[in-house]
Amino acid sequence: MDPVYLDNHSTTRVDPRVVEAMLPTFTTVYGNPGSRNHAFGWQAEELTEKAREEVAALIGADSKEIIFTSGMTESDNLAIKGVAAMYREKGSHIVTVETEGRSVLDPIRTLETQGFTVTVLPVDRGGIVDPEAVRAAIRPDTILVSVMTVNHEIGTIQPISKIGAITREKGVLFHTNAAYAAGVMKIDVTEMNVDLLSLNAHLMHGPKGVGALYVRRKPRVRLAPQIEGGGLERGFRSGTLNTSGIVGFGAAARIIRENLAAEAAHRKALRDRLESGILESLDYVEINGDREQRSPAVSNLSFSFVEGEALLMGLRGIALSSGSACTSATLEPSYILKALGVGTDLAHSSIRFSVGRFNTMEEIEAVIGRVKQAVEKLREMSPLYEMAKEGIDLKSVQWSPH
Repeated sequence: MDPVYLDNHSTTRVDPRVVEAMLPTFTTVYGNPGSRNHAFGWQAEELTEKAREEVAALIGADSKEIIFTSGMTESDNLAIKGVAAMYREKGSHIVTVETEGRSVLDPIRTLETQGFTVTVLPVDRGGIVDPEAVRAAIRPDTILVSVMTVNHEIGTIQPISKIGAITREKGVLFHTNAAYAAGVMKIDVTEMNVDLLSLNAHLMHGPKGVGALYVRRKPRVRLAPQIEGGGLERGFRSGTLNTSGIVGFGAAARIIRENLAAEAAHRKALRDRLESGILESLDYVEINGDREQRSPAVSNLSFSFVEGEALLMGLRGIALSSGSACTSATLEPSYILKALGVGTDLAHSSIRFSVGRFNTMEEIEAVIGRVKQAVEKLREMSPLYEMAKEGIDLKSVQWSPH
C-alpha cells in the first residue's frame, strides 16, 4: 500500500496551481513590495495587493481589512495581545472556550500573568459552547471574546454568528480563529458579526509561513502592534512582506472560493465513507464531537481497548494524528476530548483523520481495511475487550490492587 496522507488538519499539500503562481516571485518579480521608487518594488506590490484582494474576497471583507502575518499563530497573538494592550484602560477581562487551540489559550494565559482576568467557558458533549453562556460571562470590563469557528481536533463548528450578535450588542470585540474553516465552509465576516478573524494558508493547500488577520474597519478596531520596526501593514505588523507566500496564499484563496461547494462535497464524501466503513467493520468505536455541526474534513474516532499511539504504530504508512499537531509531542490525553467529557481511556484511544483536496476514495477504502486489521490485532491482546464481548460490565468490576 502506498503512503496515504490523512493529516490535513496539521498541514496540506500545496496545490500545483499555487506553486505555479508563486514561481515568478523567486525569479523575475523578486522586489520588495515596500520599495516604492522602482519597478521591481511596484511589481511585487501589485502582486501582494492582488493576493490581499483574493484573501479578502474569500471571507467577504475589504482588502484594506487584511493584515498579512507569518501564520495562524501570529494572527491569534496579534488579535489577542493587540486588543489587550490597546483597550486596557477600558477593561481587562477576556472570555474564551476550553476547547480553543494553544495559539489562543497560551497568549491568554500570558495575559493572566499581567493582571488580566479570563473566563474559560465549558462546552457540551459535542464540543459546542452555548451562546447564552457567552452572554452571561460578559462583564462591564470585558474587552474581548475569542471562539474558534471549526475545532482543529474534532471539527465541531461553533455558533459564531449567534455569539457575534451578542458581542456586538454588548459592545465587546469578537475574535475567531477560522483557519480550519476557510477551506470547507462559507465565511462571511459581516454575517458572522466578527471583528477579528485569523487565517492560515498552509491549511488550505497554500504555502507554509504565511497567514492573515482580518481587522474590521467599520466600526474600527484598533490593535497595538506586536512586531515593530517600520510601520508596515498599516502599522499593525512590521517586517518585509513574504511576497512569495502571500502570492501563494492569494492563489489558494481564489481556488477555494471558486470551488468551495465541490471541495466541501468531496471531503464530506470521503469522511462519511471512512466513518461508515470503520463503524461497519469494528465495534466499540465512538465519534467524538457533534455529529451534525462539524466540518466535512475531519473525523475524530476513539477505539475502545486500543491505545492510540500503538494504533498509530500499527498504521505506519498512513499519516494520522492522535492529537493536534502543536501538542502531539506529549502523550497526555487530549485536553479537548477531556473537555467533552470523554474518559481518559477513550481519549487515549482517539485518532484524528483529516481529509483534503487530493485524497481519493481508493485511499479511503485502503485505510478502512488497514484500520480494521490493526485494531483487531491489538484487541486480540486485550483481556478487557474479551470481557466486554462476554457482556461483563467493566465499570462494575472490582479490581484487586495485587
